[in-house]
Amino acid sequence: QVQLVESGGGLVQAGGSLRLSCVASGSTIFSIYSMSWYRQAPEKQRELVAIIWSGGSTKYTDDVKGRFNISRDNAKIAVYLEMNSLRPGETEVYSCNADVHEDGVSDYNTWGQGCQMTVSS
Repeated sequence: QVQLVESGGGLVQAGGSLRLSCVASGSTIFSIYSMSWYRQAPEKQRELVAIIWSGGSTKYTDDVKGRFNISRDNAKIAVYLEMNSLRPGETEVYSCNADVHEDGVSDYNTWGQGCQMTVSS
């Protein structure tokens, strides 16, 4: 099973910036179709923030367009999320997600453990 490890969460004041990282690793040969970031506020459903496919195409949820940027390092099989102009309402848990191809098994989806981001007013 491919494992996703996230880092970069923390405390930032409103209007500031943070960069999240997610690195994929596994004991077998694998490749990634897409990697994405989700967010979840207390008592709310988890929702997609941004996604990037292996060819480089990206998609963002409406309220982060122009503020957030998702990118990939295919050599490291990693995804990054640059977050700018952060708002207090974006105090949420962010989770990394990937669609995985692994030789010998069916394609599957997997999640990282999540990391907390806190935006102060």
